[in-house]
Parts: sequence; C-alpha cells; structure tokens
Amino acid sequence: MDDTTEVPIKDLEGKKISYDVLRYIPEESAVYYKFAPIGLVDGTLEVGMTNPDNVAARDALQFIVSKTNLPFKIFAISQKDFDEILESYKGLRGEVGKALGELDTEIQEAQETKQKLIKKTEHSDVGLVEEAPVTKIVAVILQHATSGGASDIHIEPGVENIKVRFRVDGGLFTSLFLPVSVLDAVVARIKILTNMKLDEKRKPQDGRFSARIEGRRIDFRVSTLPTYFGEKVVIRILDPEKGFIKLDKIGFAPSDFEKVRAALTRPYGMILITGPTGSGKTTTLYSMLNELDRETNNVVSLEDPVEYSVAGVNQSQVRPEIAYTFANGLRSILRQDPDIIMVGEIRDRETARLAVQAALTGHLVLTTLHTNSTVGVIPRLIDMGVDPYLIAPTLIIAIAQRLVSVLCPDSKETVPVDGAVRVMIDKQLAELPETARGEFVVPAEVYRAKSSPTCPSGTKGREAVFEVLTMDRDIEKLILTNPSESEISRIARAKGMTTMKEDALRKVFAGVVPFEELAKL
Repeated sequence: MDDTTEVPIKDLEGKKISYDVLRYIPEESAVYYKFAPIGLVDGTLEVGMTNPDNVAARDALQFIVSKTNLPFKIFAISQKDFDEILESYKGLRGEVGKALGELDTEIQEAQETKQKLIKKTEHSDVGLVEEAPVTKIVAVILQHATSGGASDIHIEPGVENIKVRFRVDGGLFTSLFLPVSVLDAVVARIKILTNMKLDEKRKPQDGRFSARIEGRRIDFRVSTLPTYFGEKVVIRILDPEKGFIKLDKIGFAPSDFEKVRAALTRPYGMILITGPTGSGKTTTLYSMLNELDRETNNVVSLEDPVEYSVAGVNQSQVRPEIAYTFANGLRSILRQDPDIIMVGEIRDRETARLAVQAALTGHLVLTTLHTNSTVGVIPRLIDMGVDPYLIAPTLIIAIAQRLVSVLCPDSKETVPVDGAVRVMIDKQLAELPETARGEFVVPAEVYRAKSSPTCPSGTKGREAVFEVLTMDRDIEKLILTNPSESEISRIARAKGMTTMKEDALRKVFAGVVPFEELAKL
C-alpha cells in the first residue's frame, strides 16, 4: 500500500491486457488522464493509474466507468506498465493508424478539392477511395468487428473525431477514433462497395456487399444517414454461420420444440413470432425456413431487407420508395402459386388482413408481429382490424422470444440454492402450471458470470428464451367470446404454457444462463 495515495500498487509483470478489457475505457481518455483498465475481476473493473492523486483524472474515471454500470478499483502502476498498456490498444488502432499515416497527404488534397472523389469515379478511376490506405482502414475495421463477434459497426462523425463502435452481445463499445479528415474518404469507400451514389449526401441510402474474411463469405448490410457533422454509417454484419441455426439447436424446450415442429408440418395456417427489435425473431424465422421441404413446395418470402440467402426460397425485398410494400408484395406473391409464404413483419392493417386471408386459403404463413407476449398477439390482430372469427381457424401457434446472455464455460462461479436465492426460485416455481412442474428440477447450485482472462465479462453470445402458445378448441372459443389477454393467459397456463422467464429459469438450472439474467426478464 502506498502511504501517500492510500492506493494499492500493482506490478503487471509484462501481462498483456485483452481488447475485451480495454474497451471499457477509450484510448483517448487513457492517454489524456494516464489511467487504463488492467483487469475485470468478479465483476469489478480494475484500473491502473500512474498518478492516483490526480483528482481530475479520478472524476473523469468515475464518469467514464459509470456508463458501464460496473464498480471499479484503482491501483497505482508504473509508467513502464502504463506505456505497455497503450501498446495493447494498438491491436485494432495500430493497423488503422499505419494506414492513416500513409493517407495524410492524400486527405489534405481531398480537403482542398472535395469534388475529386466524384469526378475520378465518373471517369472509371475511383482514385482516392480505392487507394490502399483507405481500403485498408475499412478492411481492418470489418475484419476486427467480424472476428470480435460484433453484429453491427457504427461509424459516427463528431466535432473533433469519428467514433467507431462495435455492437457485441447487444451492447455498443467504442473501438477506435479516426480523424474527421478521413470521413469523406471512408464513407466514399463504403459507398463504392455497396454501389451507392457518391454525390448524394443529403438523403439516407441503403446497400449491401459481401467479402471473404478469414476464409468465410460474410454479407454486410449498410445504411447511411446524414447528420449535422457528416454522414453516419451503420454496417450490419450478416454471418451465415451465425444466421443459420438448426431448429433443434435454437433453444426450444423439448415440449415446445415438438409443438413448433408439428406446426411446420401443417398444410395451411399462420405461425406468428413476436418480440421487440433485436430479440432474434429473424434468426428463428430462417431456422424454420430451413426446416421446411423446399423441394416439393413453392416457398416465397417477402422481407425488409433480405438478410440471408436461403437455398430453395424465392426471396423478395420490399421497396416502399417505389410503392412495393408488404401489402402490395403479398398480393403479388399470392399470384405466384405459393405453398408457403414468409412475411418479414406485419406492420399495418392491410398486411394483417392479407396474411390472414392467405392462411385461410390454403397457404402456410410465417410472419412476425410486435407484442410483449404470445397472448398479446390475438388482441393486437383484432386491433389491426382482423375479425376474431378469422383468427380462430388460422392461427396455429404464437411464439414470443427475448435474448439472454450465455455463460462462458470457464467463467462462472457457483451460487448455492439456499436463503434468498431459494426463496426467489420457489416463488417462481409456485406460479408454474401443474402440468409443467415435472420439467423443473431444482439443482443444489446455479451459476453466475465471473470474469476470467479469456472471458472478461463472464458471458459470451446470447440465446433465446421462448414462450409458445398453441391454439386449441378452448382458446378458439375464447377468441370468439372474450379475447382479453388475461383470459387467454389463464387458459393457456392451465394447459401447461410456460413463460419466457420460466424458460430462462430452465436454462439457469441447466447451467447455460447466468442466474442474474432472470432479473432482466
């Protein structure tokens, strides 16, 4: 313990700090205030400071770490250790920095004559944006985001710099900063990859492209948005290895899996998946499409946008700007002699009515809707103008889902099922339907996430938890008389339907999901 600072001293002994730990504090802040993250232990962020007495640095640290919702502990470290940590930041930034150095003179020229990019491209010479430095910057960002398991890349212009953030397991993390001088070049490079208009900066644009990264073909969906400081770019990473999960591996409980598979064998009717944006509905839809017989059936999808290419499915993307909407597209699909139709989302009254009509007239319809639970599907359809007497014979099954974090195999610690933990679990088990209680065997201990060198957050990836409502005569009768959420829930629960929170509890008991995830549902 250092007597002057009252802060413990830590010798890093040449230990390399992983990017998963470094991401909690931006490099610019680390350089300016002389502090850096050095570890994540038992959910506490350890921060090394060369001068722990610096009050301004402590205030800045408090502000930065408060955004992560993590407690932190300060250690005094040597200048040598601090310099080595700064080197660790260069896994991503170092490669980009080298390219920026090569680009400096070219950017200066581009600033003097902004039309240079457009003119060169018009003469089949893409010039600046095709030069190695900018190409390398974009390639390095794409490669690091893909290898780091990111689902999205955000390139955000500001007053003093461009912030590049990766979305990993649902959260956004700042990965690096670029000088504002490279914005036009980087955005132009991305626009060329996606065949967007280079000279259109006032309107949002959309596009997509593919690239081979680490031997795999990855698709990227790109969206630009004009902001006050320049065009913001968001790139969705569509990795076929992650997008296609076999239906029996997606996370359904055995009893729910059998219900879903039986629904997919029906010749007509509607299968509805519900949940908020980013809850994995599209992944579940693609898993279902992969399960269908696409050889003897004409399978057609209407999506916004098409995220993954599915063999044997005729996929069409809606384009509202030319009046090709879900409703118009669905009318056209019905003239294509389909057997199975996938509609990306029911957004309005007309699409809802057409989807129900399609299910009534001998087609199997797979689609999504925004509600909070399965029982909310029926009142929502009625609100959208679908008559109750049409819902009863068409809806086969409704599935609600959310995403929860998954434990790293070597980054977890046991929590004995006793005391307050036992009270909480018993309270949830008491609400279980009688017919479902046999599926829940309380273990002696459950797990919570624990930091480790290979998995600083204690979790890696996410898995869906489900709630499955199957139609039967009792629920059909209820829809025709009193289709309130409370009544539908009462009957469904009496027949054994488990909620998403109970499905999460099932996965907690299996040691797949950390115990603390229950509080988030």
